[in-house]
Amino acid sequence: MEERNTKQIRKTGRKPKIDPAVNRYSINLNAEDNAKFLALFDQSEMKVIAHFITACIFQKTVKTVKIDMNAIEYHEKLTRFFGQFRGIATNYNQIVKLLNANFSDKKAAAYLYKLEKETIELVKVTKEVIRLTQEFEKKYLNKE
Repeated sequence: MEERNTKQIRKTGRKPKIDPAVNRYSINLNAEDNAKFLALFDQSEMKVIAHFITACIFQKTVKTVKIDMNAIEYHEKLTRFFGQFRGIATNYNQIVKLLNANFSDKKAAAYLYKLEKETIELVKVTKEVIRLTQEFEKKYLNKE
């Protein structure tokens, strides 16, 4: 029997890289610098520390994301408020239709007058919400 000296090429495993990274560098950080480094790494939302360090060294742009929980909470409450406001508008339209359909003109006019007073109050509250929102955006979200 003949022995074969040639190796069989198997197609399993990881494909070799064209330009593998084989050069390694090491730095030492004190506790304070390490804390700053880890904070920057967390803000960048990168998954690999080596990629973050490479981006910093070669001055590539590093994306940092700062989440303001107060702004998110304010936005949620404002969204709920405007949802309620839409509900009020729907109810308002239904009430006006019912008043016109079921009451005499004089009685419907009296109820519509009361409804108009409450609507004016609602408009005042809405304007105050809009003013506070603009103030909040200007102060905290830096929208110019």
